[in-house]
Amino acid sequence: MPLEILPTDLPPLRGFRLGALDAGLYAHFGKPTRPDLTLIASASDCAAAAVFTTNLVKAAPVLLDQAHLAAQPSAMRAVLINTASANACTGERGLANAAQCAAWVAEALGCQKEQVLVMSTGVIGTHLPMPRMQAGIEQLVQSLSDSPEAWSAAARAIMTTDTRPKLAYATFGGAALIGIAKGAGMIAPNMATMLSVIATDAHIAPDLLQAMLRRAVDRSFNCIVVDGDMSTNDTALVMANGMSGVRVDEHNAARFGAALTELCLNLAQAIVRDGEGVTKFITLHITGARSVAEARRIGNAIATSALVKTAFYGGDPNWGRILAAAGRADVPLDPARLALWYNDLQLVAEGAPLNYDEARAKLHAQQRELSVRLDLGLGEAEATLWTCDLSHDYVSINGHYRT
Repeated sequence: MPLEILPTDLPPLRGFRLGALDAGLYAHFGKPTRPDLTLIASASDCAAAAVFTTNLVKAAPVLLDQAHLAAQPSAMRAVLINTASANACTGERGLANAAQCAAWVAEALGCQKEQVLVMSTGVIGTHLPMPRMQAGIEQLVQSLSDSPEAWSAAARAIMTTDTRPKLAYATFGGAALIGIAKGAGMIAPNMATMLSVIATDAHIAPDLLQAMLRRAVDRSFNCIVVDGDMSTNDTALVMANGMSGVRVDEHNAARFGAALTELCLNLAQAIVRDGEGVTKFITLHITGARSVAEARRIGNAIATSALVKTAFYGGDPNWGRILAAAGRADVPLDPARLALWYNDLQLVAEGAPLNYDEARAKLHAQQRELSVRLDLGLGEAEATLWTCDLSHDYVSINGHYRT
């Protein structure tokens, strides 16, 4: 897919500073060195909200963050993000290591360890190299900056199999929102395997922020598919320090929520475009459903189908695979009401093929970006998901992920 250019015109974001560096974490695991440790810190306490993986196998940082946020959601100060090791399936030692990293950050920043969140991404079943983590944290605190370049560096330092960083921003009156994300594989709804941190200098109560984040995630990160797998570490986090003086309450929450959703949507779509081995970006519209939930279930069945995704990769308008996937989604439907389009070209009506131009259909299927609409003919509800193809490169990347 085409490379994306990071925004350079980031709005001023009061009170947040960032640092990113190579702490030698990849080198510890015998891999080529690269930036691997990031710290985002606020000058004042933040209201915080997060949405985590629904996987029952949760990484140590997820468990720690859930506990810290439950204890004091209005007093977060920082988040530390490491790559190379997911610190997942690491038992009590992994939990202790996550807590120790939070304690080191807290000591360096002059806050409580419960005010620090941690995120990890990388190989499951590996322990954090703690001496390198400690040294890296000490260096990070000395290098914190509020420059736009610091955000770009942070977006790069949280990457794993990503080929490019993900950075987006939005504004709300005199307040700003800036977010970064990582993710390229193990991407499926509820949630995608991804990490995302969004910072804002607006003032928002934690419960209101949590509700807005859940709505934003539901319309963005929970609507993307690369391969249908789910990670142990998925986290989307928002921190709001209120230093702009702009207050978000029930009177303007809808507008702020729309800005947050748009930012999350930009990051989510960037994840799909940068999916492992991806060559095509697919917008999948399911219309005419009885409910949004049923539309999403059918869309997810299509978006995760290996047969559908390999047809996308080959540029083959093999629409029969799409209908077949819809039919196994465990949602009642009437095949005789189905209609299907590739962009503006209708291929199917009343469940049967039209006399369409096959050459034109193939041209649509070969485009780098394709819109597919499946109408169920059952109701007024609809849903949109974003997915991609499945290529040889995806198998190569994941067949040798640890080695």
